[in-house]
Amino acid sequence: MADATHAANAALHPAATQHLPVFITAPGDTDVLMVVMAWVLVFSVIGFGVLFLRLHTLPERIAHKGHKIQFEIVAVLGLLALFTHMHIFWVIGLMLALIDIPDFGNAFRRIAGSVEKMAGFKPGEGAVEVPETEVVHHHDAPPPAPPPDAGRPADAPRKPEIVRQKELGHA
Repeated sequence: MADATHAANAALHPAATQHLPVFITAPGDTDVLMVVMAWVLVFSVIGFGVLFLRLHTLPERIAHKGHKIQFEIVAVLGLLALFTHMHIFWVIGLMLALIDIPDFGNAFRRIAGSVEKMAGFKPGEGAVEVPETEVVHHHDAPPPAPPPDAGRPADAPRKPEIVRQKELGHA
């Protein structure tokens, strides 16, 4: 070891100090501090990237764990936030992941099944196609009938509905 120190001191410039710090290596030796710092840098970058991606996927993991209906919307908002660097998408996705939107579809399916059962259909049998009806256009339709009191003066009292129906022959 003394030879290495003596060789290092012999190669120094005459104006340099004789007491060198520990992190300065002799020519041809491995720079241990640089190797350690390189590993620290690599692990720091990887660790920061993993932490960033874990934090970035937090809304998606919350929505998936809670079996939320809006899981796909939260996932798309997370991707938009990742690729556009607009953090508002991440905030909206987090809020959607935390909100529990009620599932109205399941209640409507249960109501439809009950109505089918009451009508005597088997489950799913009541969902039939409605046949198309002929549309009557206004120019093909006959003119509307005038109201029953069309000839009555505006200030004349109106007759009760029952009397009017008897006069028309409907009662």
